[in-house]
Amino acid sequence: MPKPNKKVLFVINHKAGKNGAINLNSAISNHAQKYSYDFDIHFMEDNPSFGIEQKIKKHQPDIIAALGGDGTVSLIASLIQFSPISLLIVPFGSANGMAKELQIPDNIIACLDLIINGQEVKIDLLKVNDSICVHLSDVGLNARIVKRFQLDNKRGLLIYGKHLFFEAFFLKRKQFQIFYNDQIKKVKAVSLTFANATKYGTGAVINPDGILNDGYFEICIVRPFPNYHIFKIAYQMFRGTLKYSNYFDVLKCTEATIKCSKRTLLQVDGEVLNRVNEIRLVCLPKALSVIISKNLSHPTLIN
Repeated sequence: MPKPNKKVLFVINHKAGKNGAINLNSAISNHAQKYSYDFDIHFMEDNPSFGIEQKIKKHQPDIIAALGGDGTVSLIASLIQFSPISLLIVPFGSANGMAKELQIPDNIIACLDLIINGQEVKIDLLKVNDSICVHLSDVGLNARIVKRFQLDNKRGLLIYGKHLFFEAFFLKRKQFQIFYNDQIKKVKAVSLTFANATKYGTGAVINPDGILNDGYFEICIVRPFPNYHIFKIAYQMFRGTLKYSNYFDVLKCTEATIKCSKRTLLQVDGEVLNRVNEIRLVCLPKALSVIISKNLSHPTLIN
């Protein structure tokens, strides 16, 4: 049972992928009444950071439950990093990569039950220029797919797959300089992924050996490959064997700076930001407390 007077703030992104599947107000109210905890509900608006900050000051929650996709999770993480507030992820987006990473159940009632019987663990965050990344950030191929996806009025993994298929025929290679661990690495790449987590919401593994709370992040480099090789690359990603590809490399870092030969599109946790010439990356060790199941093994977490 939760401690007496535990407070939970539910932040709901009503523009996320799953809407109308369940009466959220009723489900939350019934659960809170059953387990005797205080709650408040906040629907994200046009200026989401300000609205959530005001709710946090007023409600002073012990837990914030984020009902949305990875962008919603990232936004809330940026507001509660290094604070005593814990984050409960309730997958309500199109792909929900971080929820899958942490093996969060897809059923809302099972998620709410984690308020009662879950455990808190601290994970690292990644600062990408001025943004906070919980899951994955990148430039190149996937960033362009994410931009296509955002412009599409439909959602879901099939829509994401459609845009991946079209982008695969227009692979662009760019020159990057990577400054890390007192070294400089010059690479040509179709994609650089800055990874705290291991896989995309689709289940494709981009960072096979990633750990969420080891004090490091990884720069995953996909070098130029023949167009016909896209199917083998995709197969290796879904099998978790991309690290054996001749076109793949990983750099383990605590800090790094990326310089791009040309301005390139940057996305962070599914949100396209802008085109940049330079990316500054800093690991923030154990900066966020998240609630996960006690009953599952979590291979991407250090106990």
